[in-house]
Amino acid sequence: MKLYSEIHEGLGISWNALRANKLRSVLATLGIVIGVLTVTLMGAAINGLNQAFIRNVSALGADVFYVSRYKWFNDSYEDWLDTRKRPSISLAEADALAQQLTLSDAVAPTADNGDSVKYKTRSASSVDIIGTTEAYLQTSGVDVAEGRFLTSADARGGQPVCIIGNDVATNLFRNDPPLGERIKIENQSFLVVGVLDKQGTMFGYSLDNRVIIPLRQYLGVIEEYPSIEIQVKAGALGHLDEAREEVQQVMRRVRHLRPSQPDNFSINQQDQIVKWFHDQTATIAIIGLFVTSLALFVGGIGIMNIMFVSVVERTREIGVRKAIGAKRRNILLQFLIESACICLLGGLLGLAIAWLVSLAVSHWLFPASLSGTVATMSLFVSLLTGVVSGFLPAWRAARMDPVEALRSE
Repeated sequence: MKLYSEIHEGLGISWNALRANKLRSVLATLGIVIGVLTVTLMGAAINGLNQAFIRNVSALGADVFYVSRYKWFNDSYEDWLDTRKRPSISLAEADALAQQLTLSDAVAPTADNGDSVKYKTRSASSVDIIGTTEAYLQTSGVDVAEGRFLTSADARGGQPVCIIGNDVATNLFRNDPPLGERIKIENQSFLVVGVLDKQGTMFGYSLDNRVIIPLRQYLGVIEEYPSIEIQVKAGALGHLDEAREEVQQVMRRVRHLRPSQPDNFSINQQDQIVKWFHDQTATIAIIGLFVTSLALFVGGIGIMNIMFVSVVERTREIGVRKAIGAKRRNILLQFLIESACICLLGGLLGLAIAWLVSLAVSHWLFPASLSGTVATMSLFVSLLTGVVSGFLPAWRAARMDPVEALRSE
């Protein structure tokens, strides 16, 4: 109860001191405002980018393995050179893998390449042509908005049919219905049997600018010897490790690898991208915190100087308070509260500006999300800066001799 009354009294004195020196108080908070603003904006940007990244990468599927000749991320340049020496995955190996797996729901061999697509007098360039099978509907998570997807008969017979992305449908057909029409890829005519639902972008790559055709047609029209990637959808999320182990063992058996030989293929997963991204953002956050901490440090120095000036100006007041019974801790608490209040006001102002800026950035540039955690941490940092910056001036005020203080003019 006694501590509460001391804090209440300290708050009253601090508020009166701030009101009496409005301009000085505002100038003292500028460094804190800038420091909190930069810290908060950096946190909001990283938080927003994390959320956007997770939404993007979720399209890959947490329960899908991507068996490929290459690793998504290499440990070194030499590691990358080694992967380039690996043999490409063949369609026969993909078929053998599909037949032998028992813990997976779907296996879809895929190959892709960029090409132009034509419809009558219109054309679209740099369209991603994907050759695959009917299982791609399960492994990729795509949805069909109109028509149908590939069937097993399409895949086995290599029928010249295709499913087009939303952007391709818009660019080539405008407002005309695309189903039943024919488009040309490398002078081969393909019947449009489906249109994919709009998916947006992932890592700056449009998921709607693509055409899906049977893999056997792809081998005959686009590439005869492509590097095939096999998408494997695990049977249950709870048994991912067992499913991955089975994929590895079956692939080694299919490729006739001896126990002493290393894998000449890679099994990639969504979590590899998530880990890589979090490593990058953690590095950026450390660098950003170091830079923004300099702004807070400068702001803290400014607060300390202002508080030293305030102590000198109020020396007589300190002497009077001590003469009528105020203890050292009362004086110490008074100036610590005043310093903390200045920084907290600066933190609130910086947080308000950061919120407005994050809204503008989210609308015009890239996702920025100001979370409650970031806001709370920013206010805590500003409060801590106030306490640390004000401690030396408060300590000096608390140790003043009341007689000497009363003699000052």
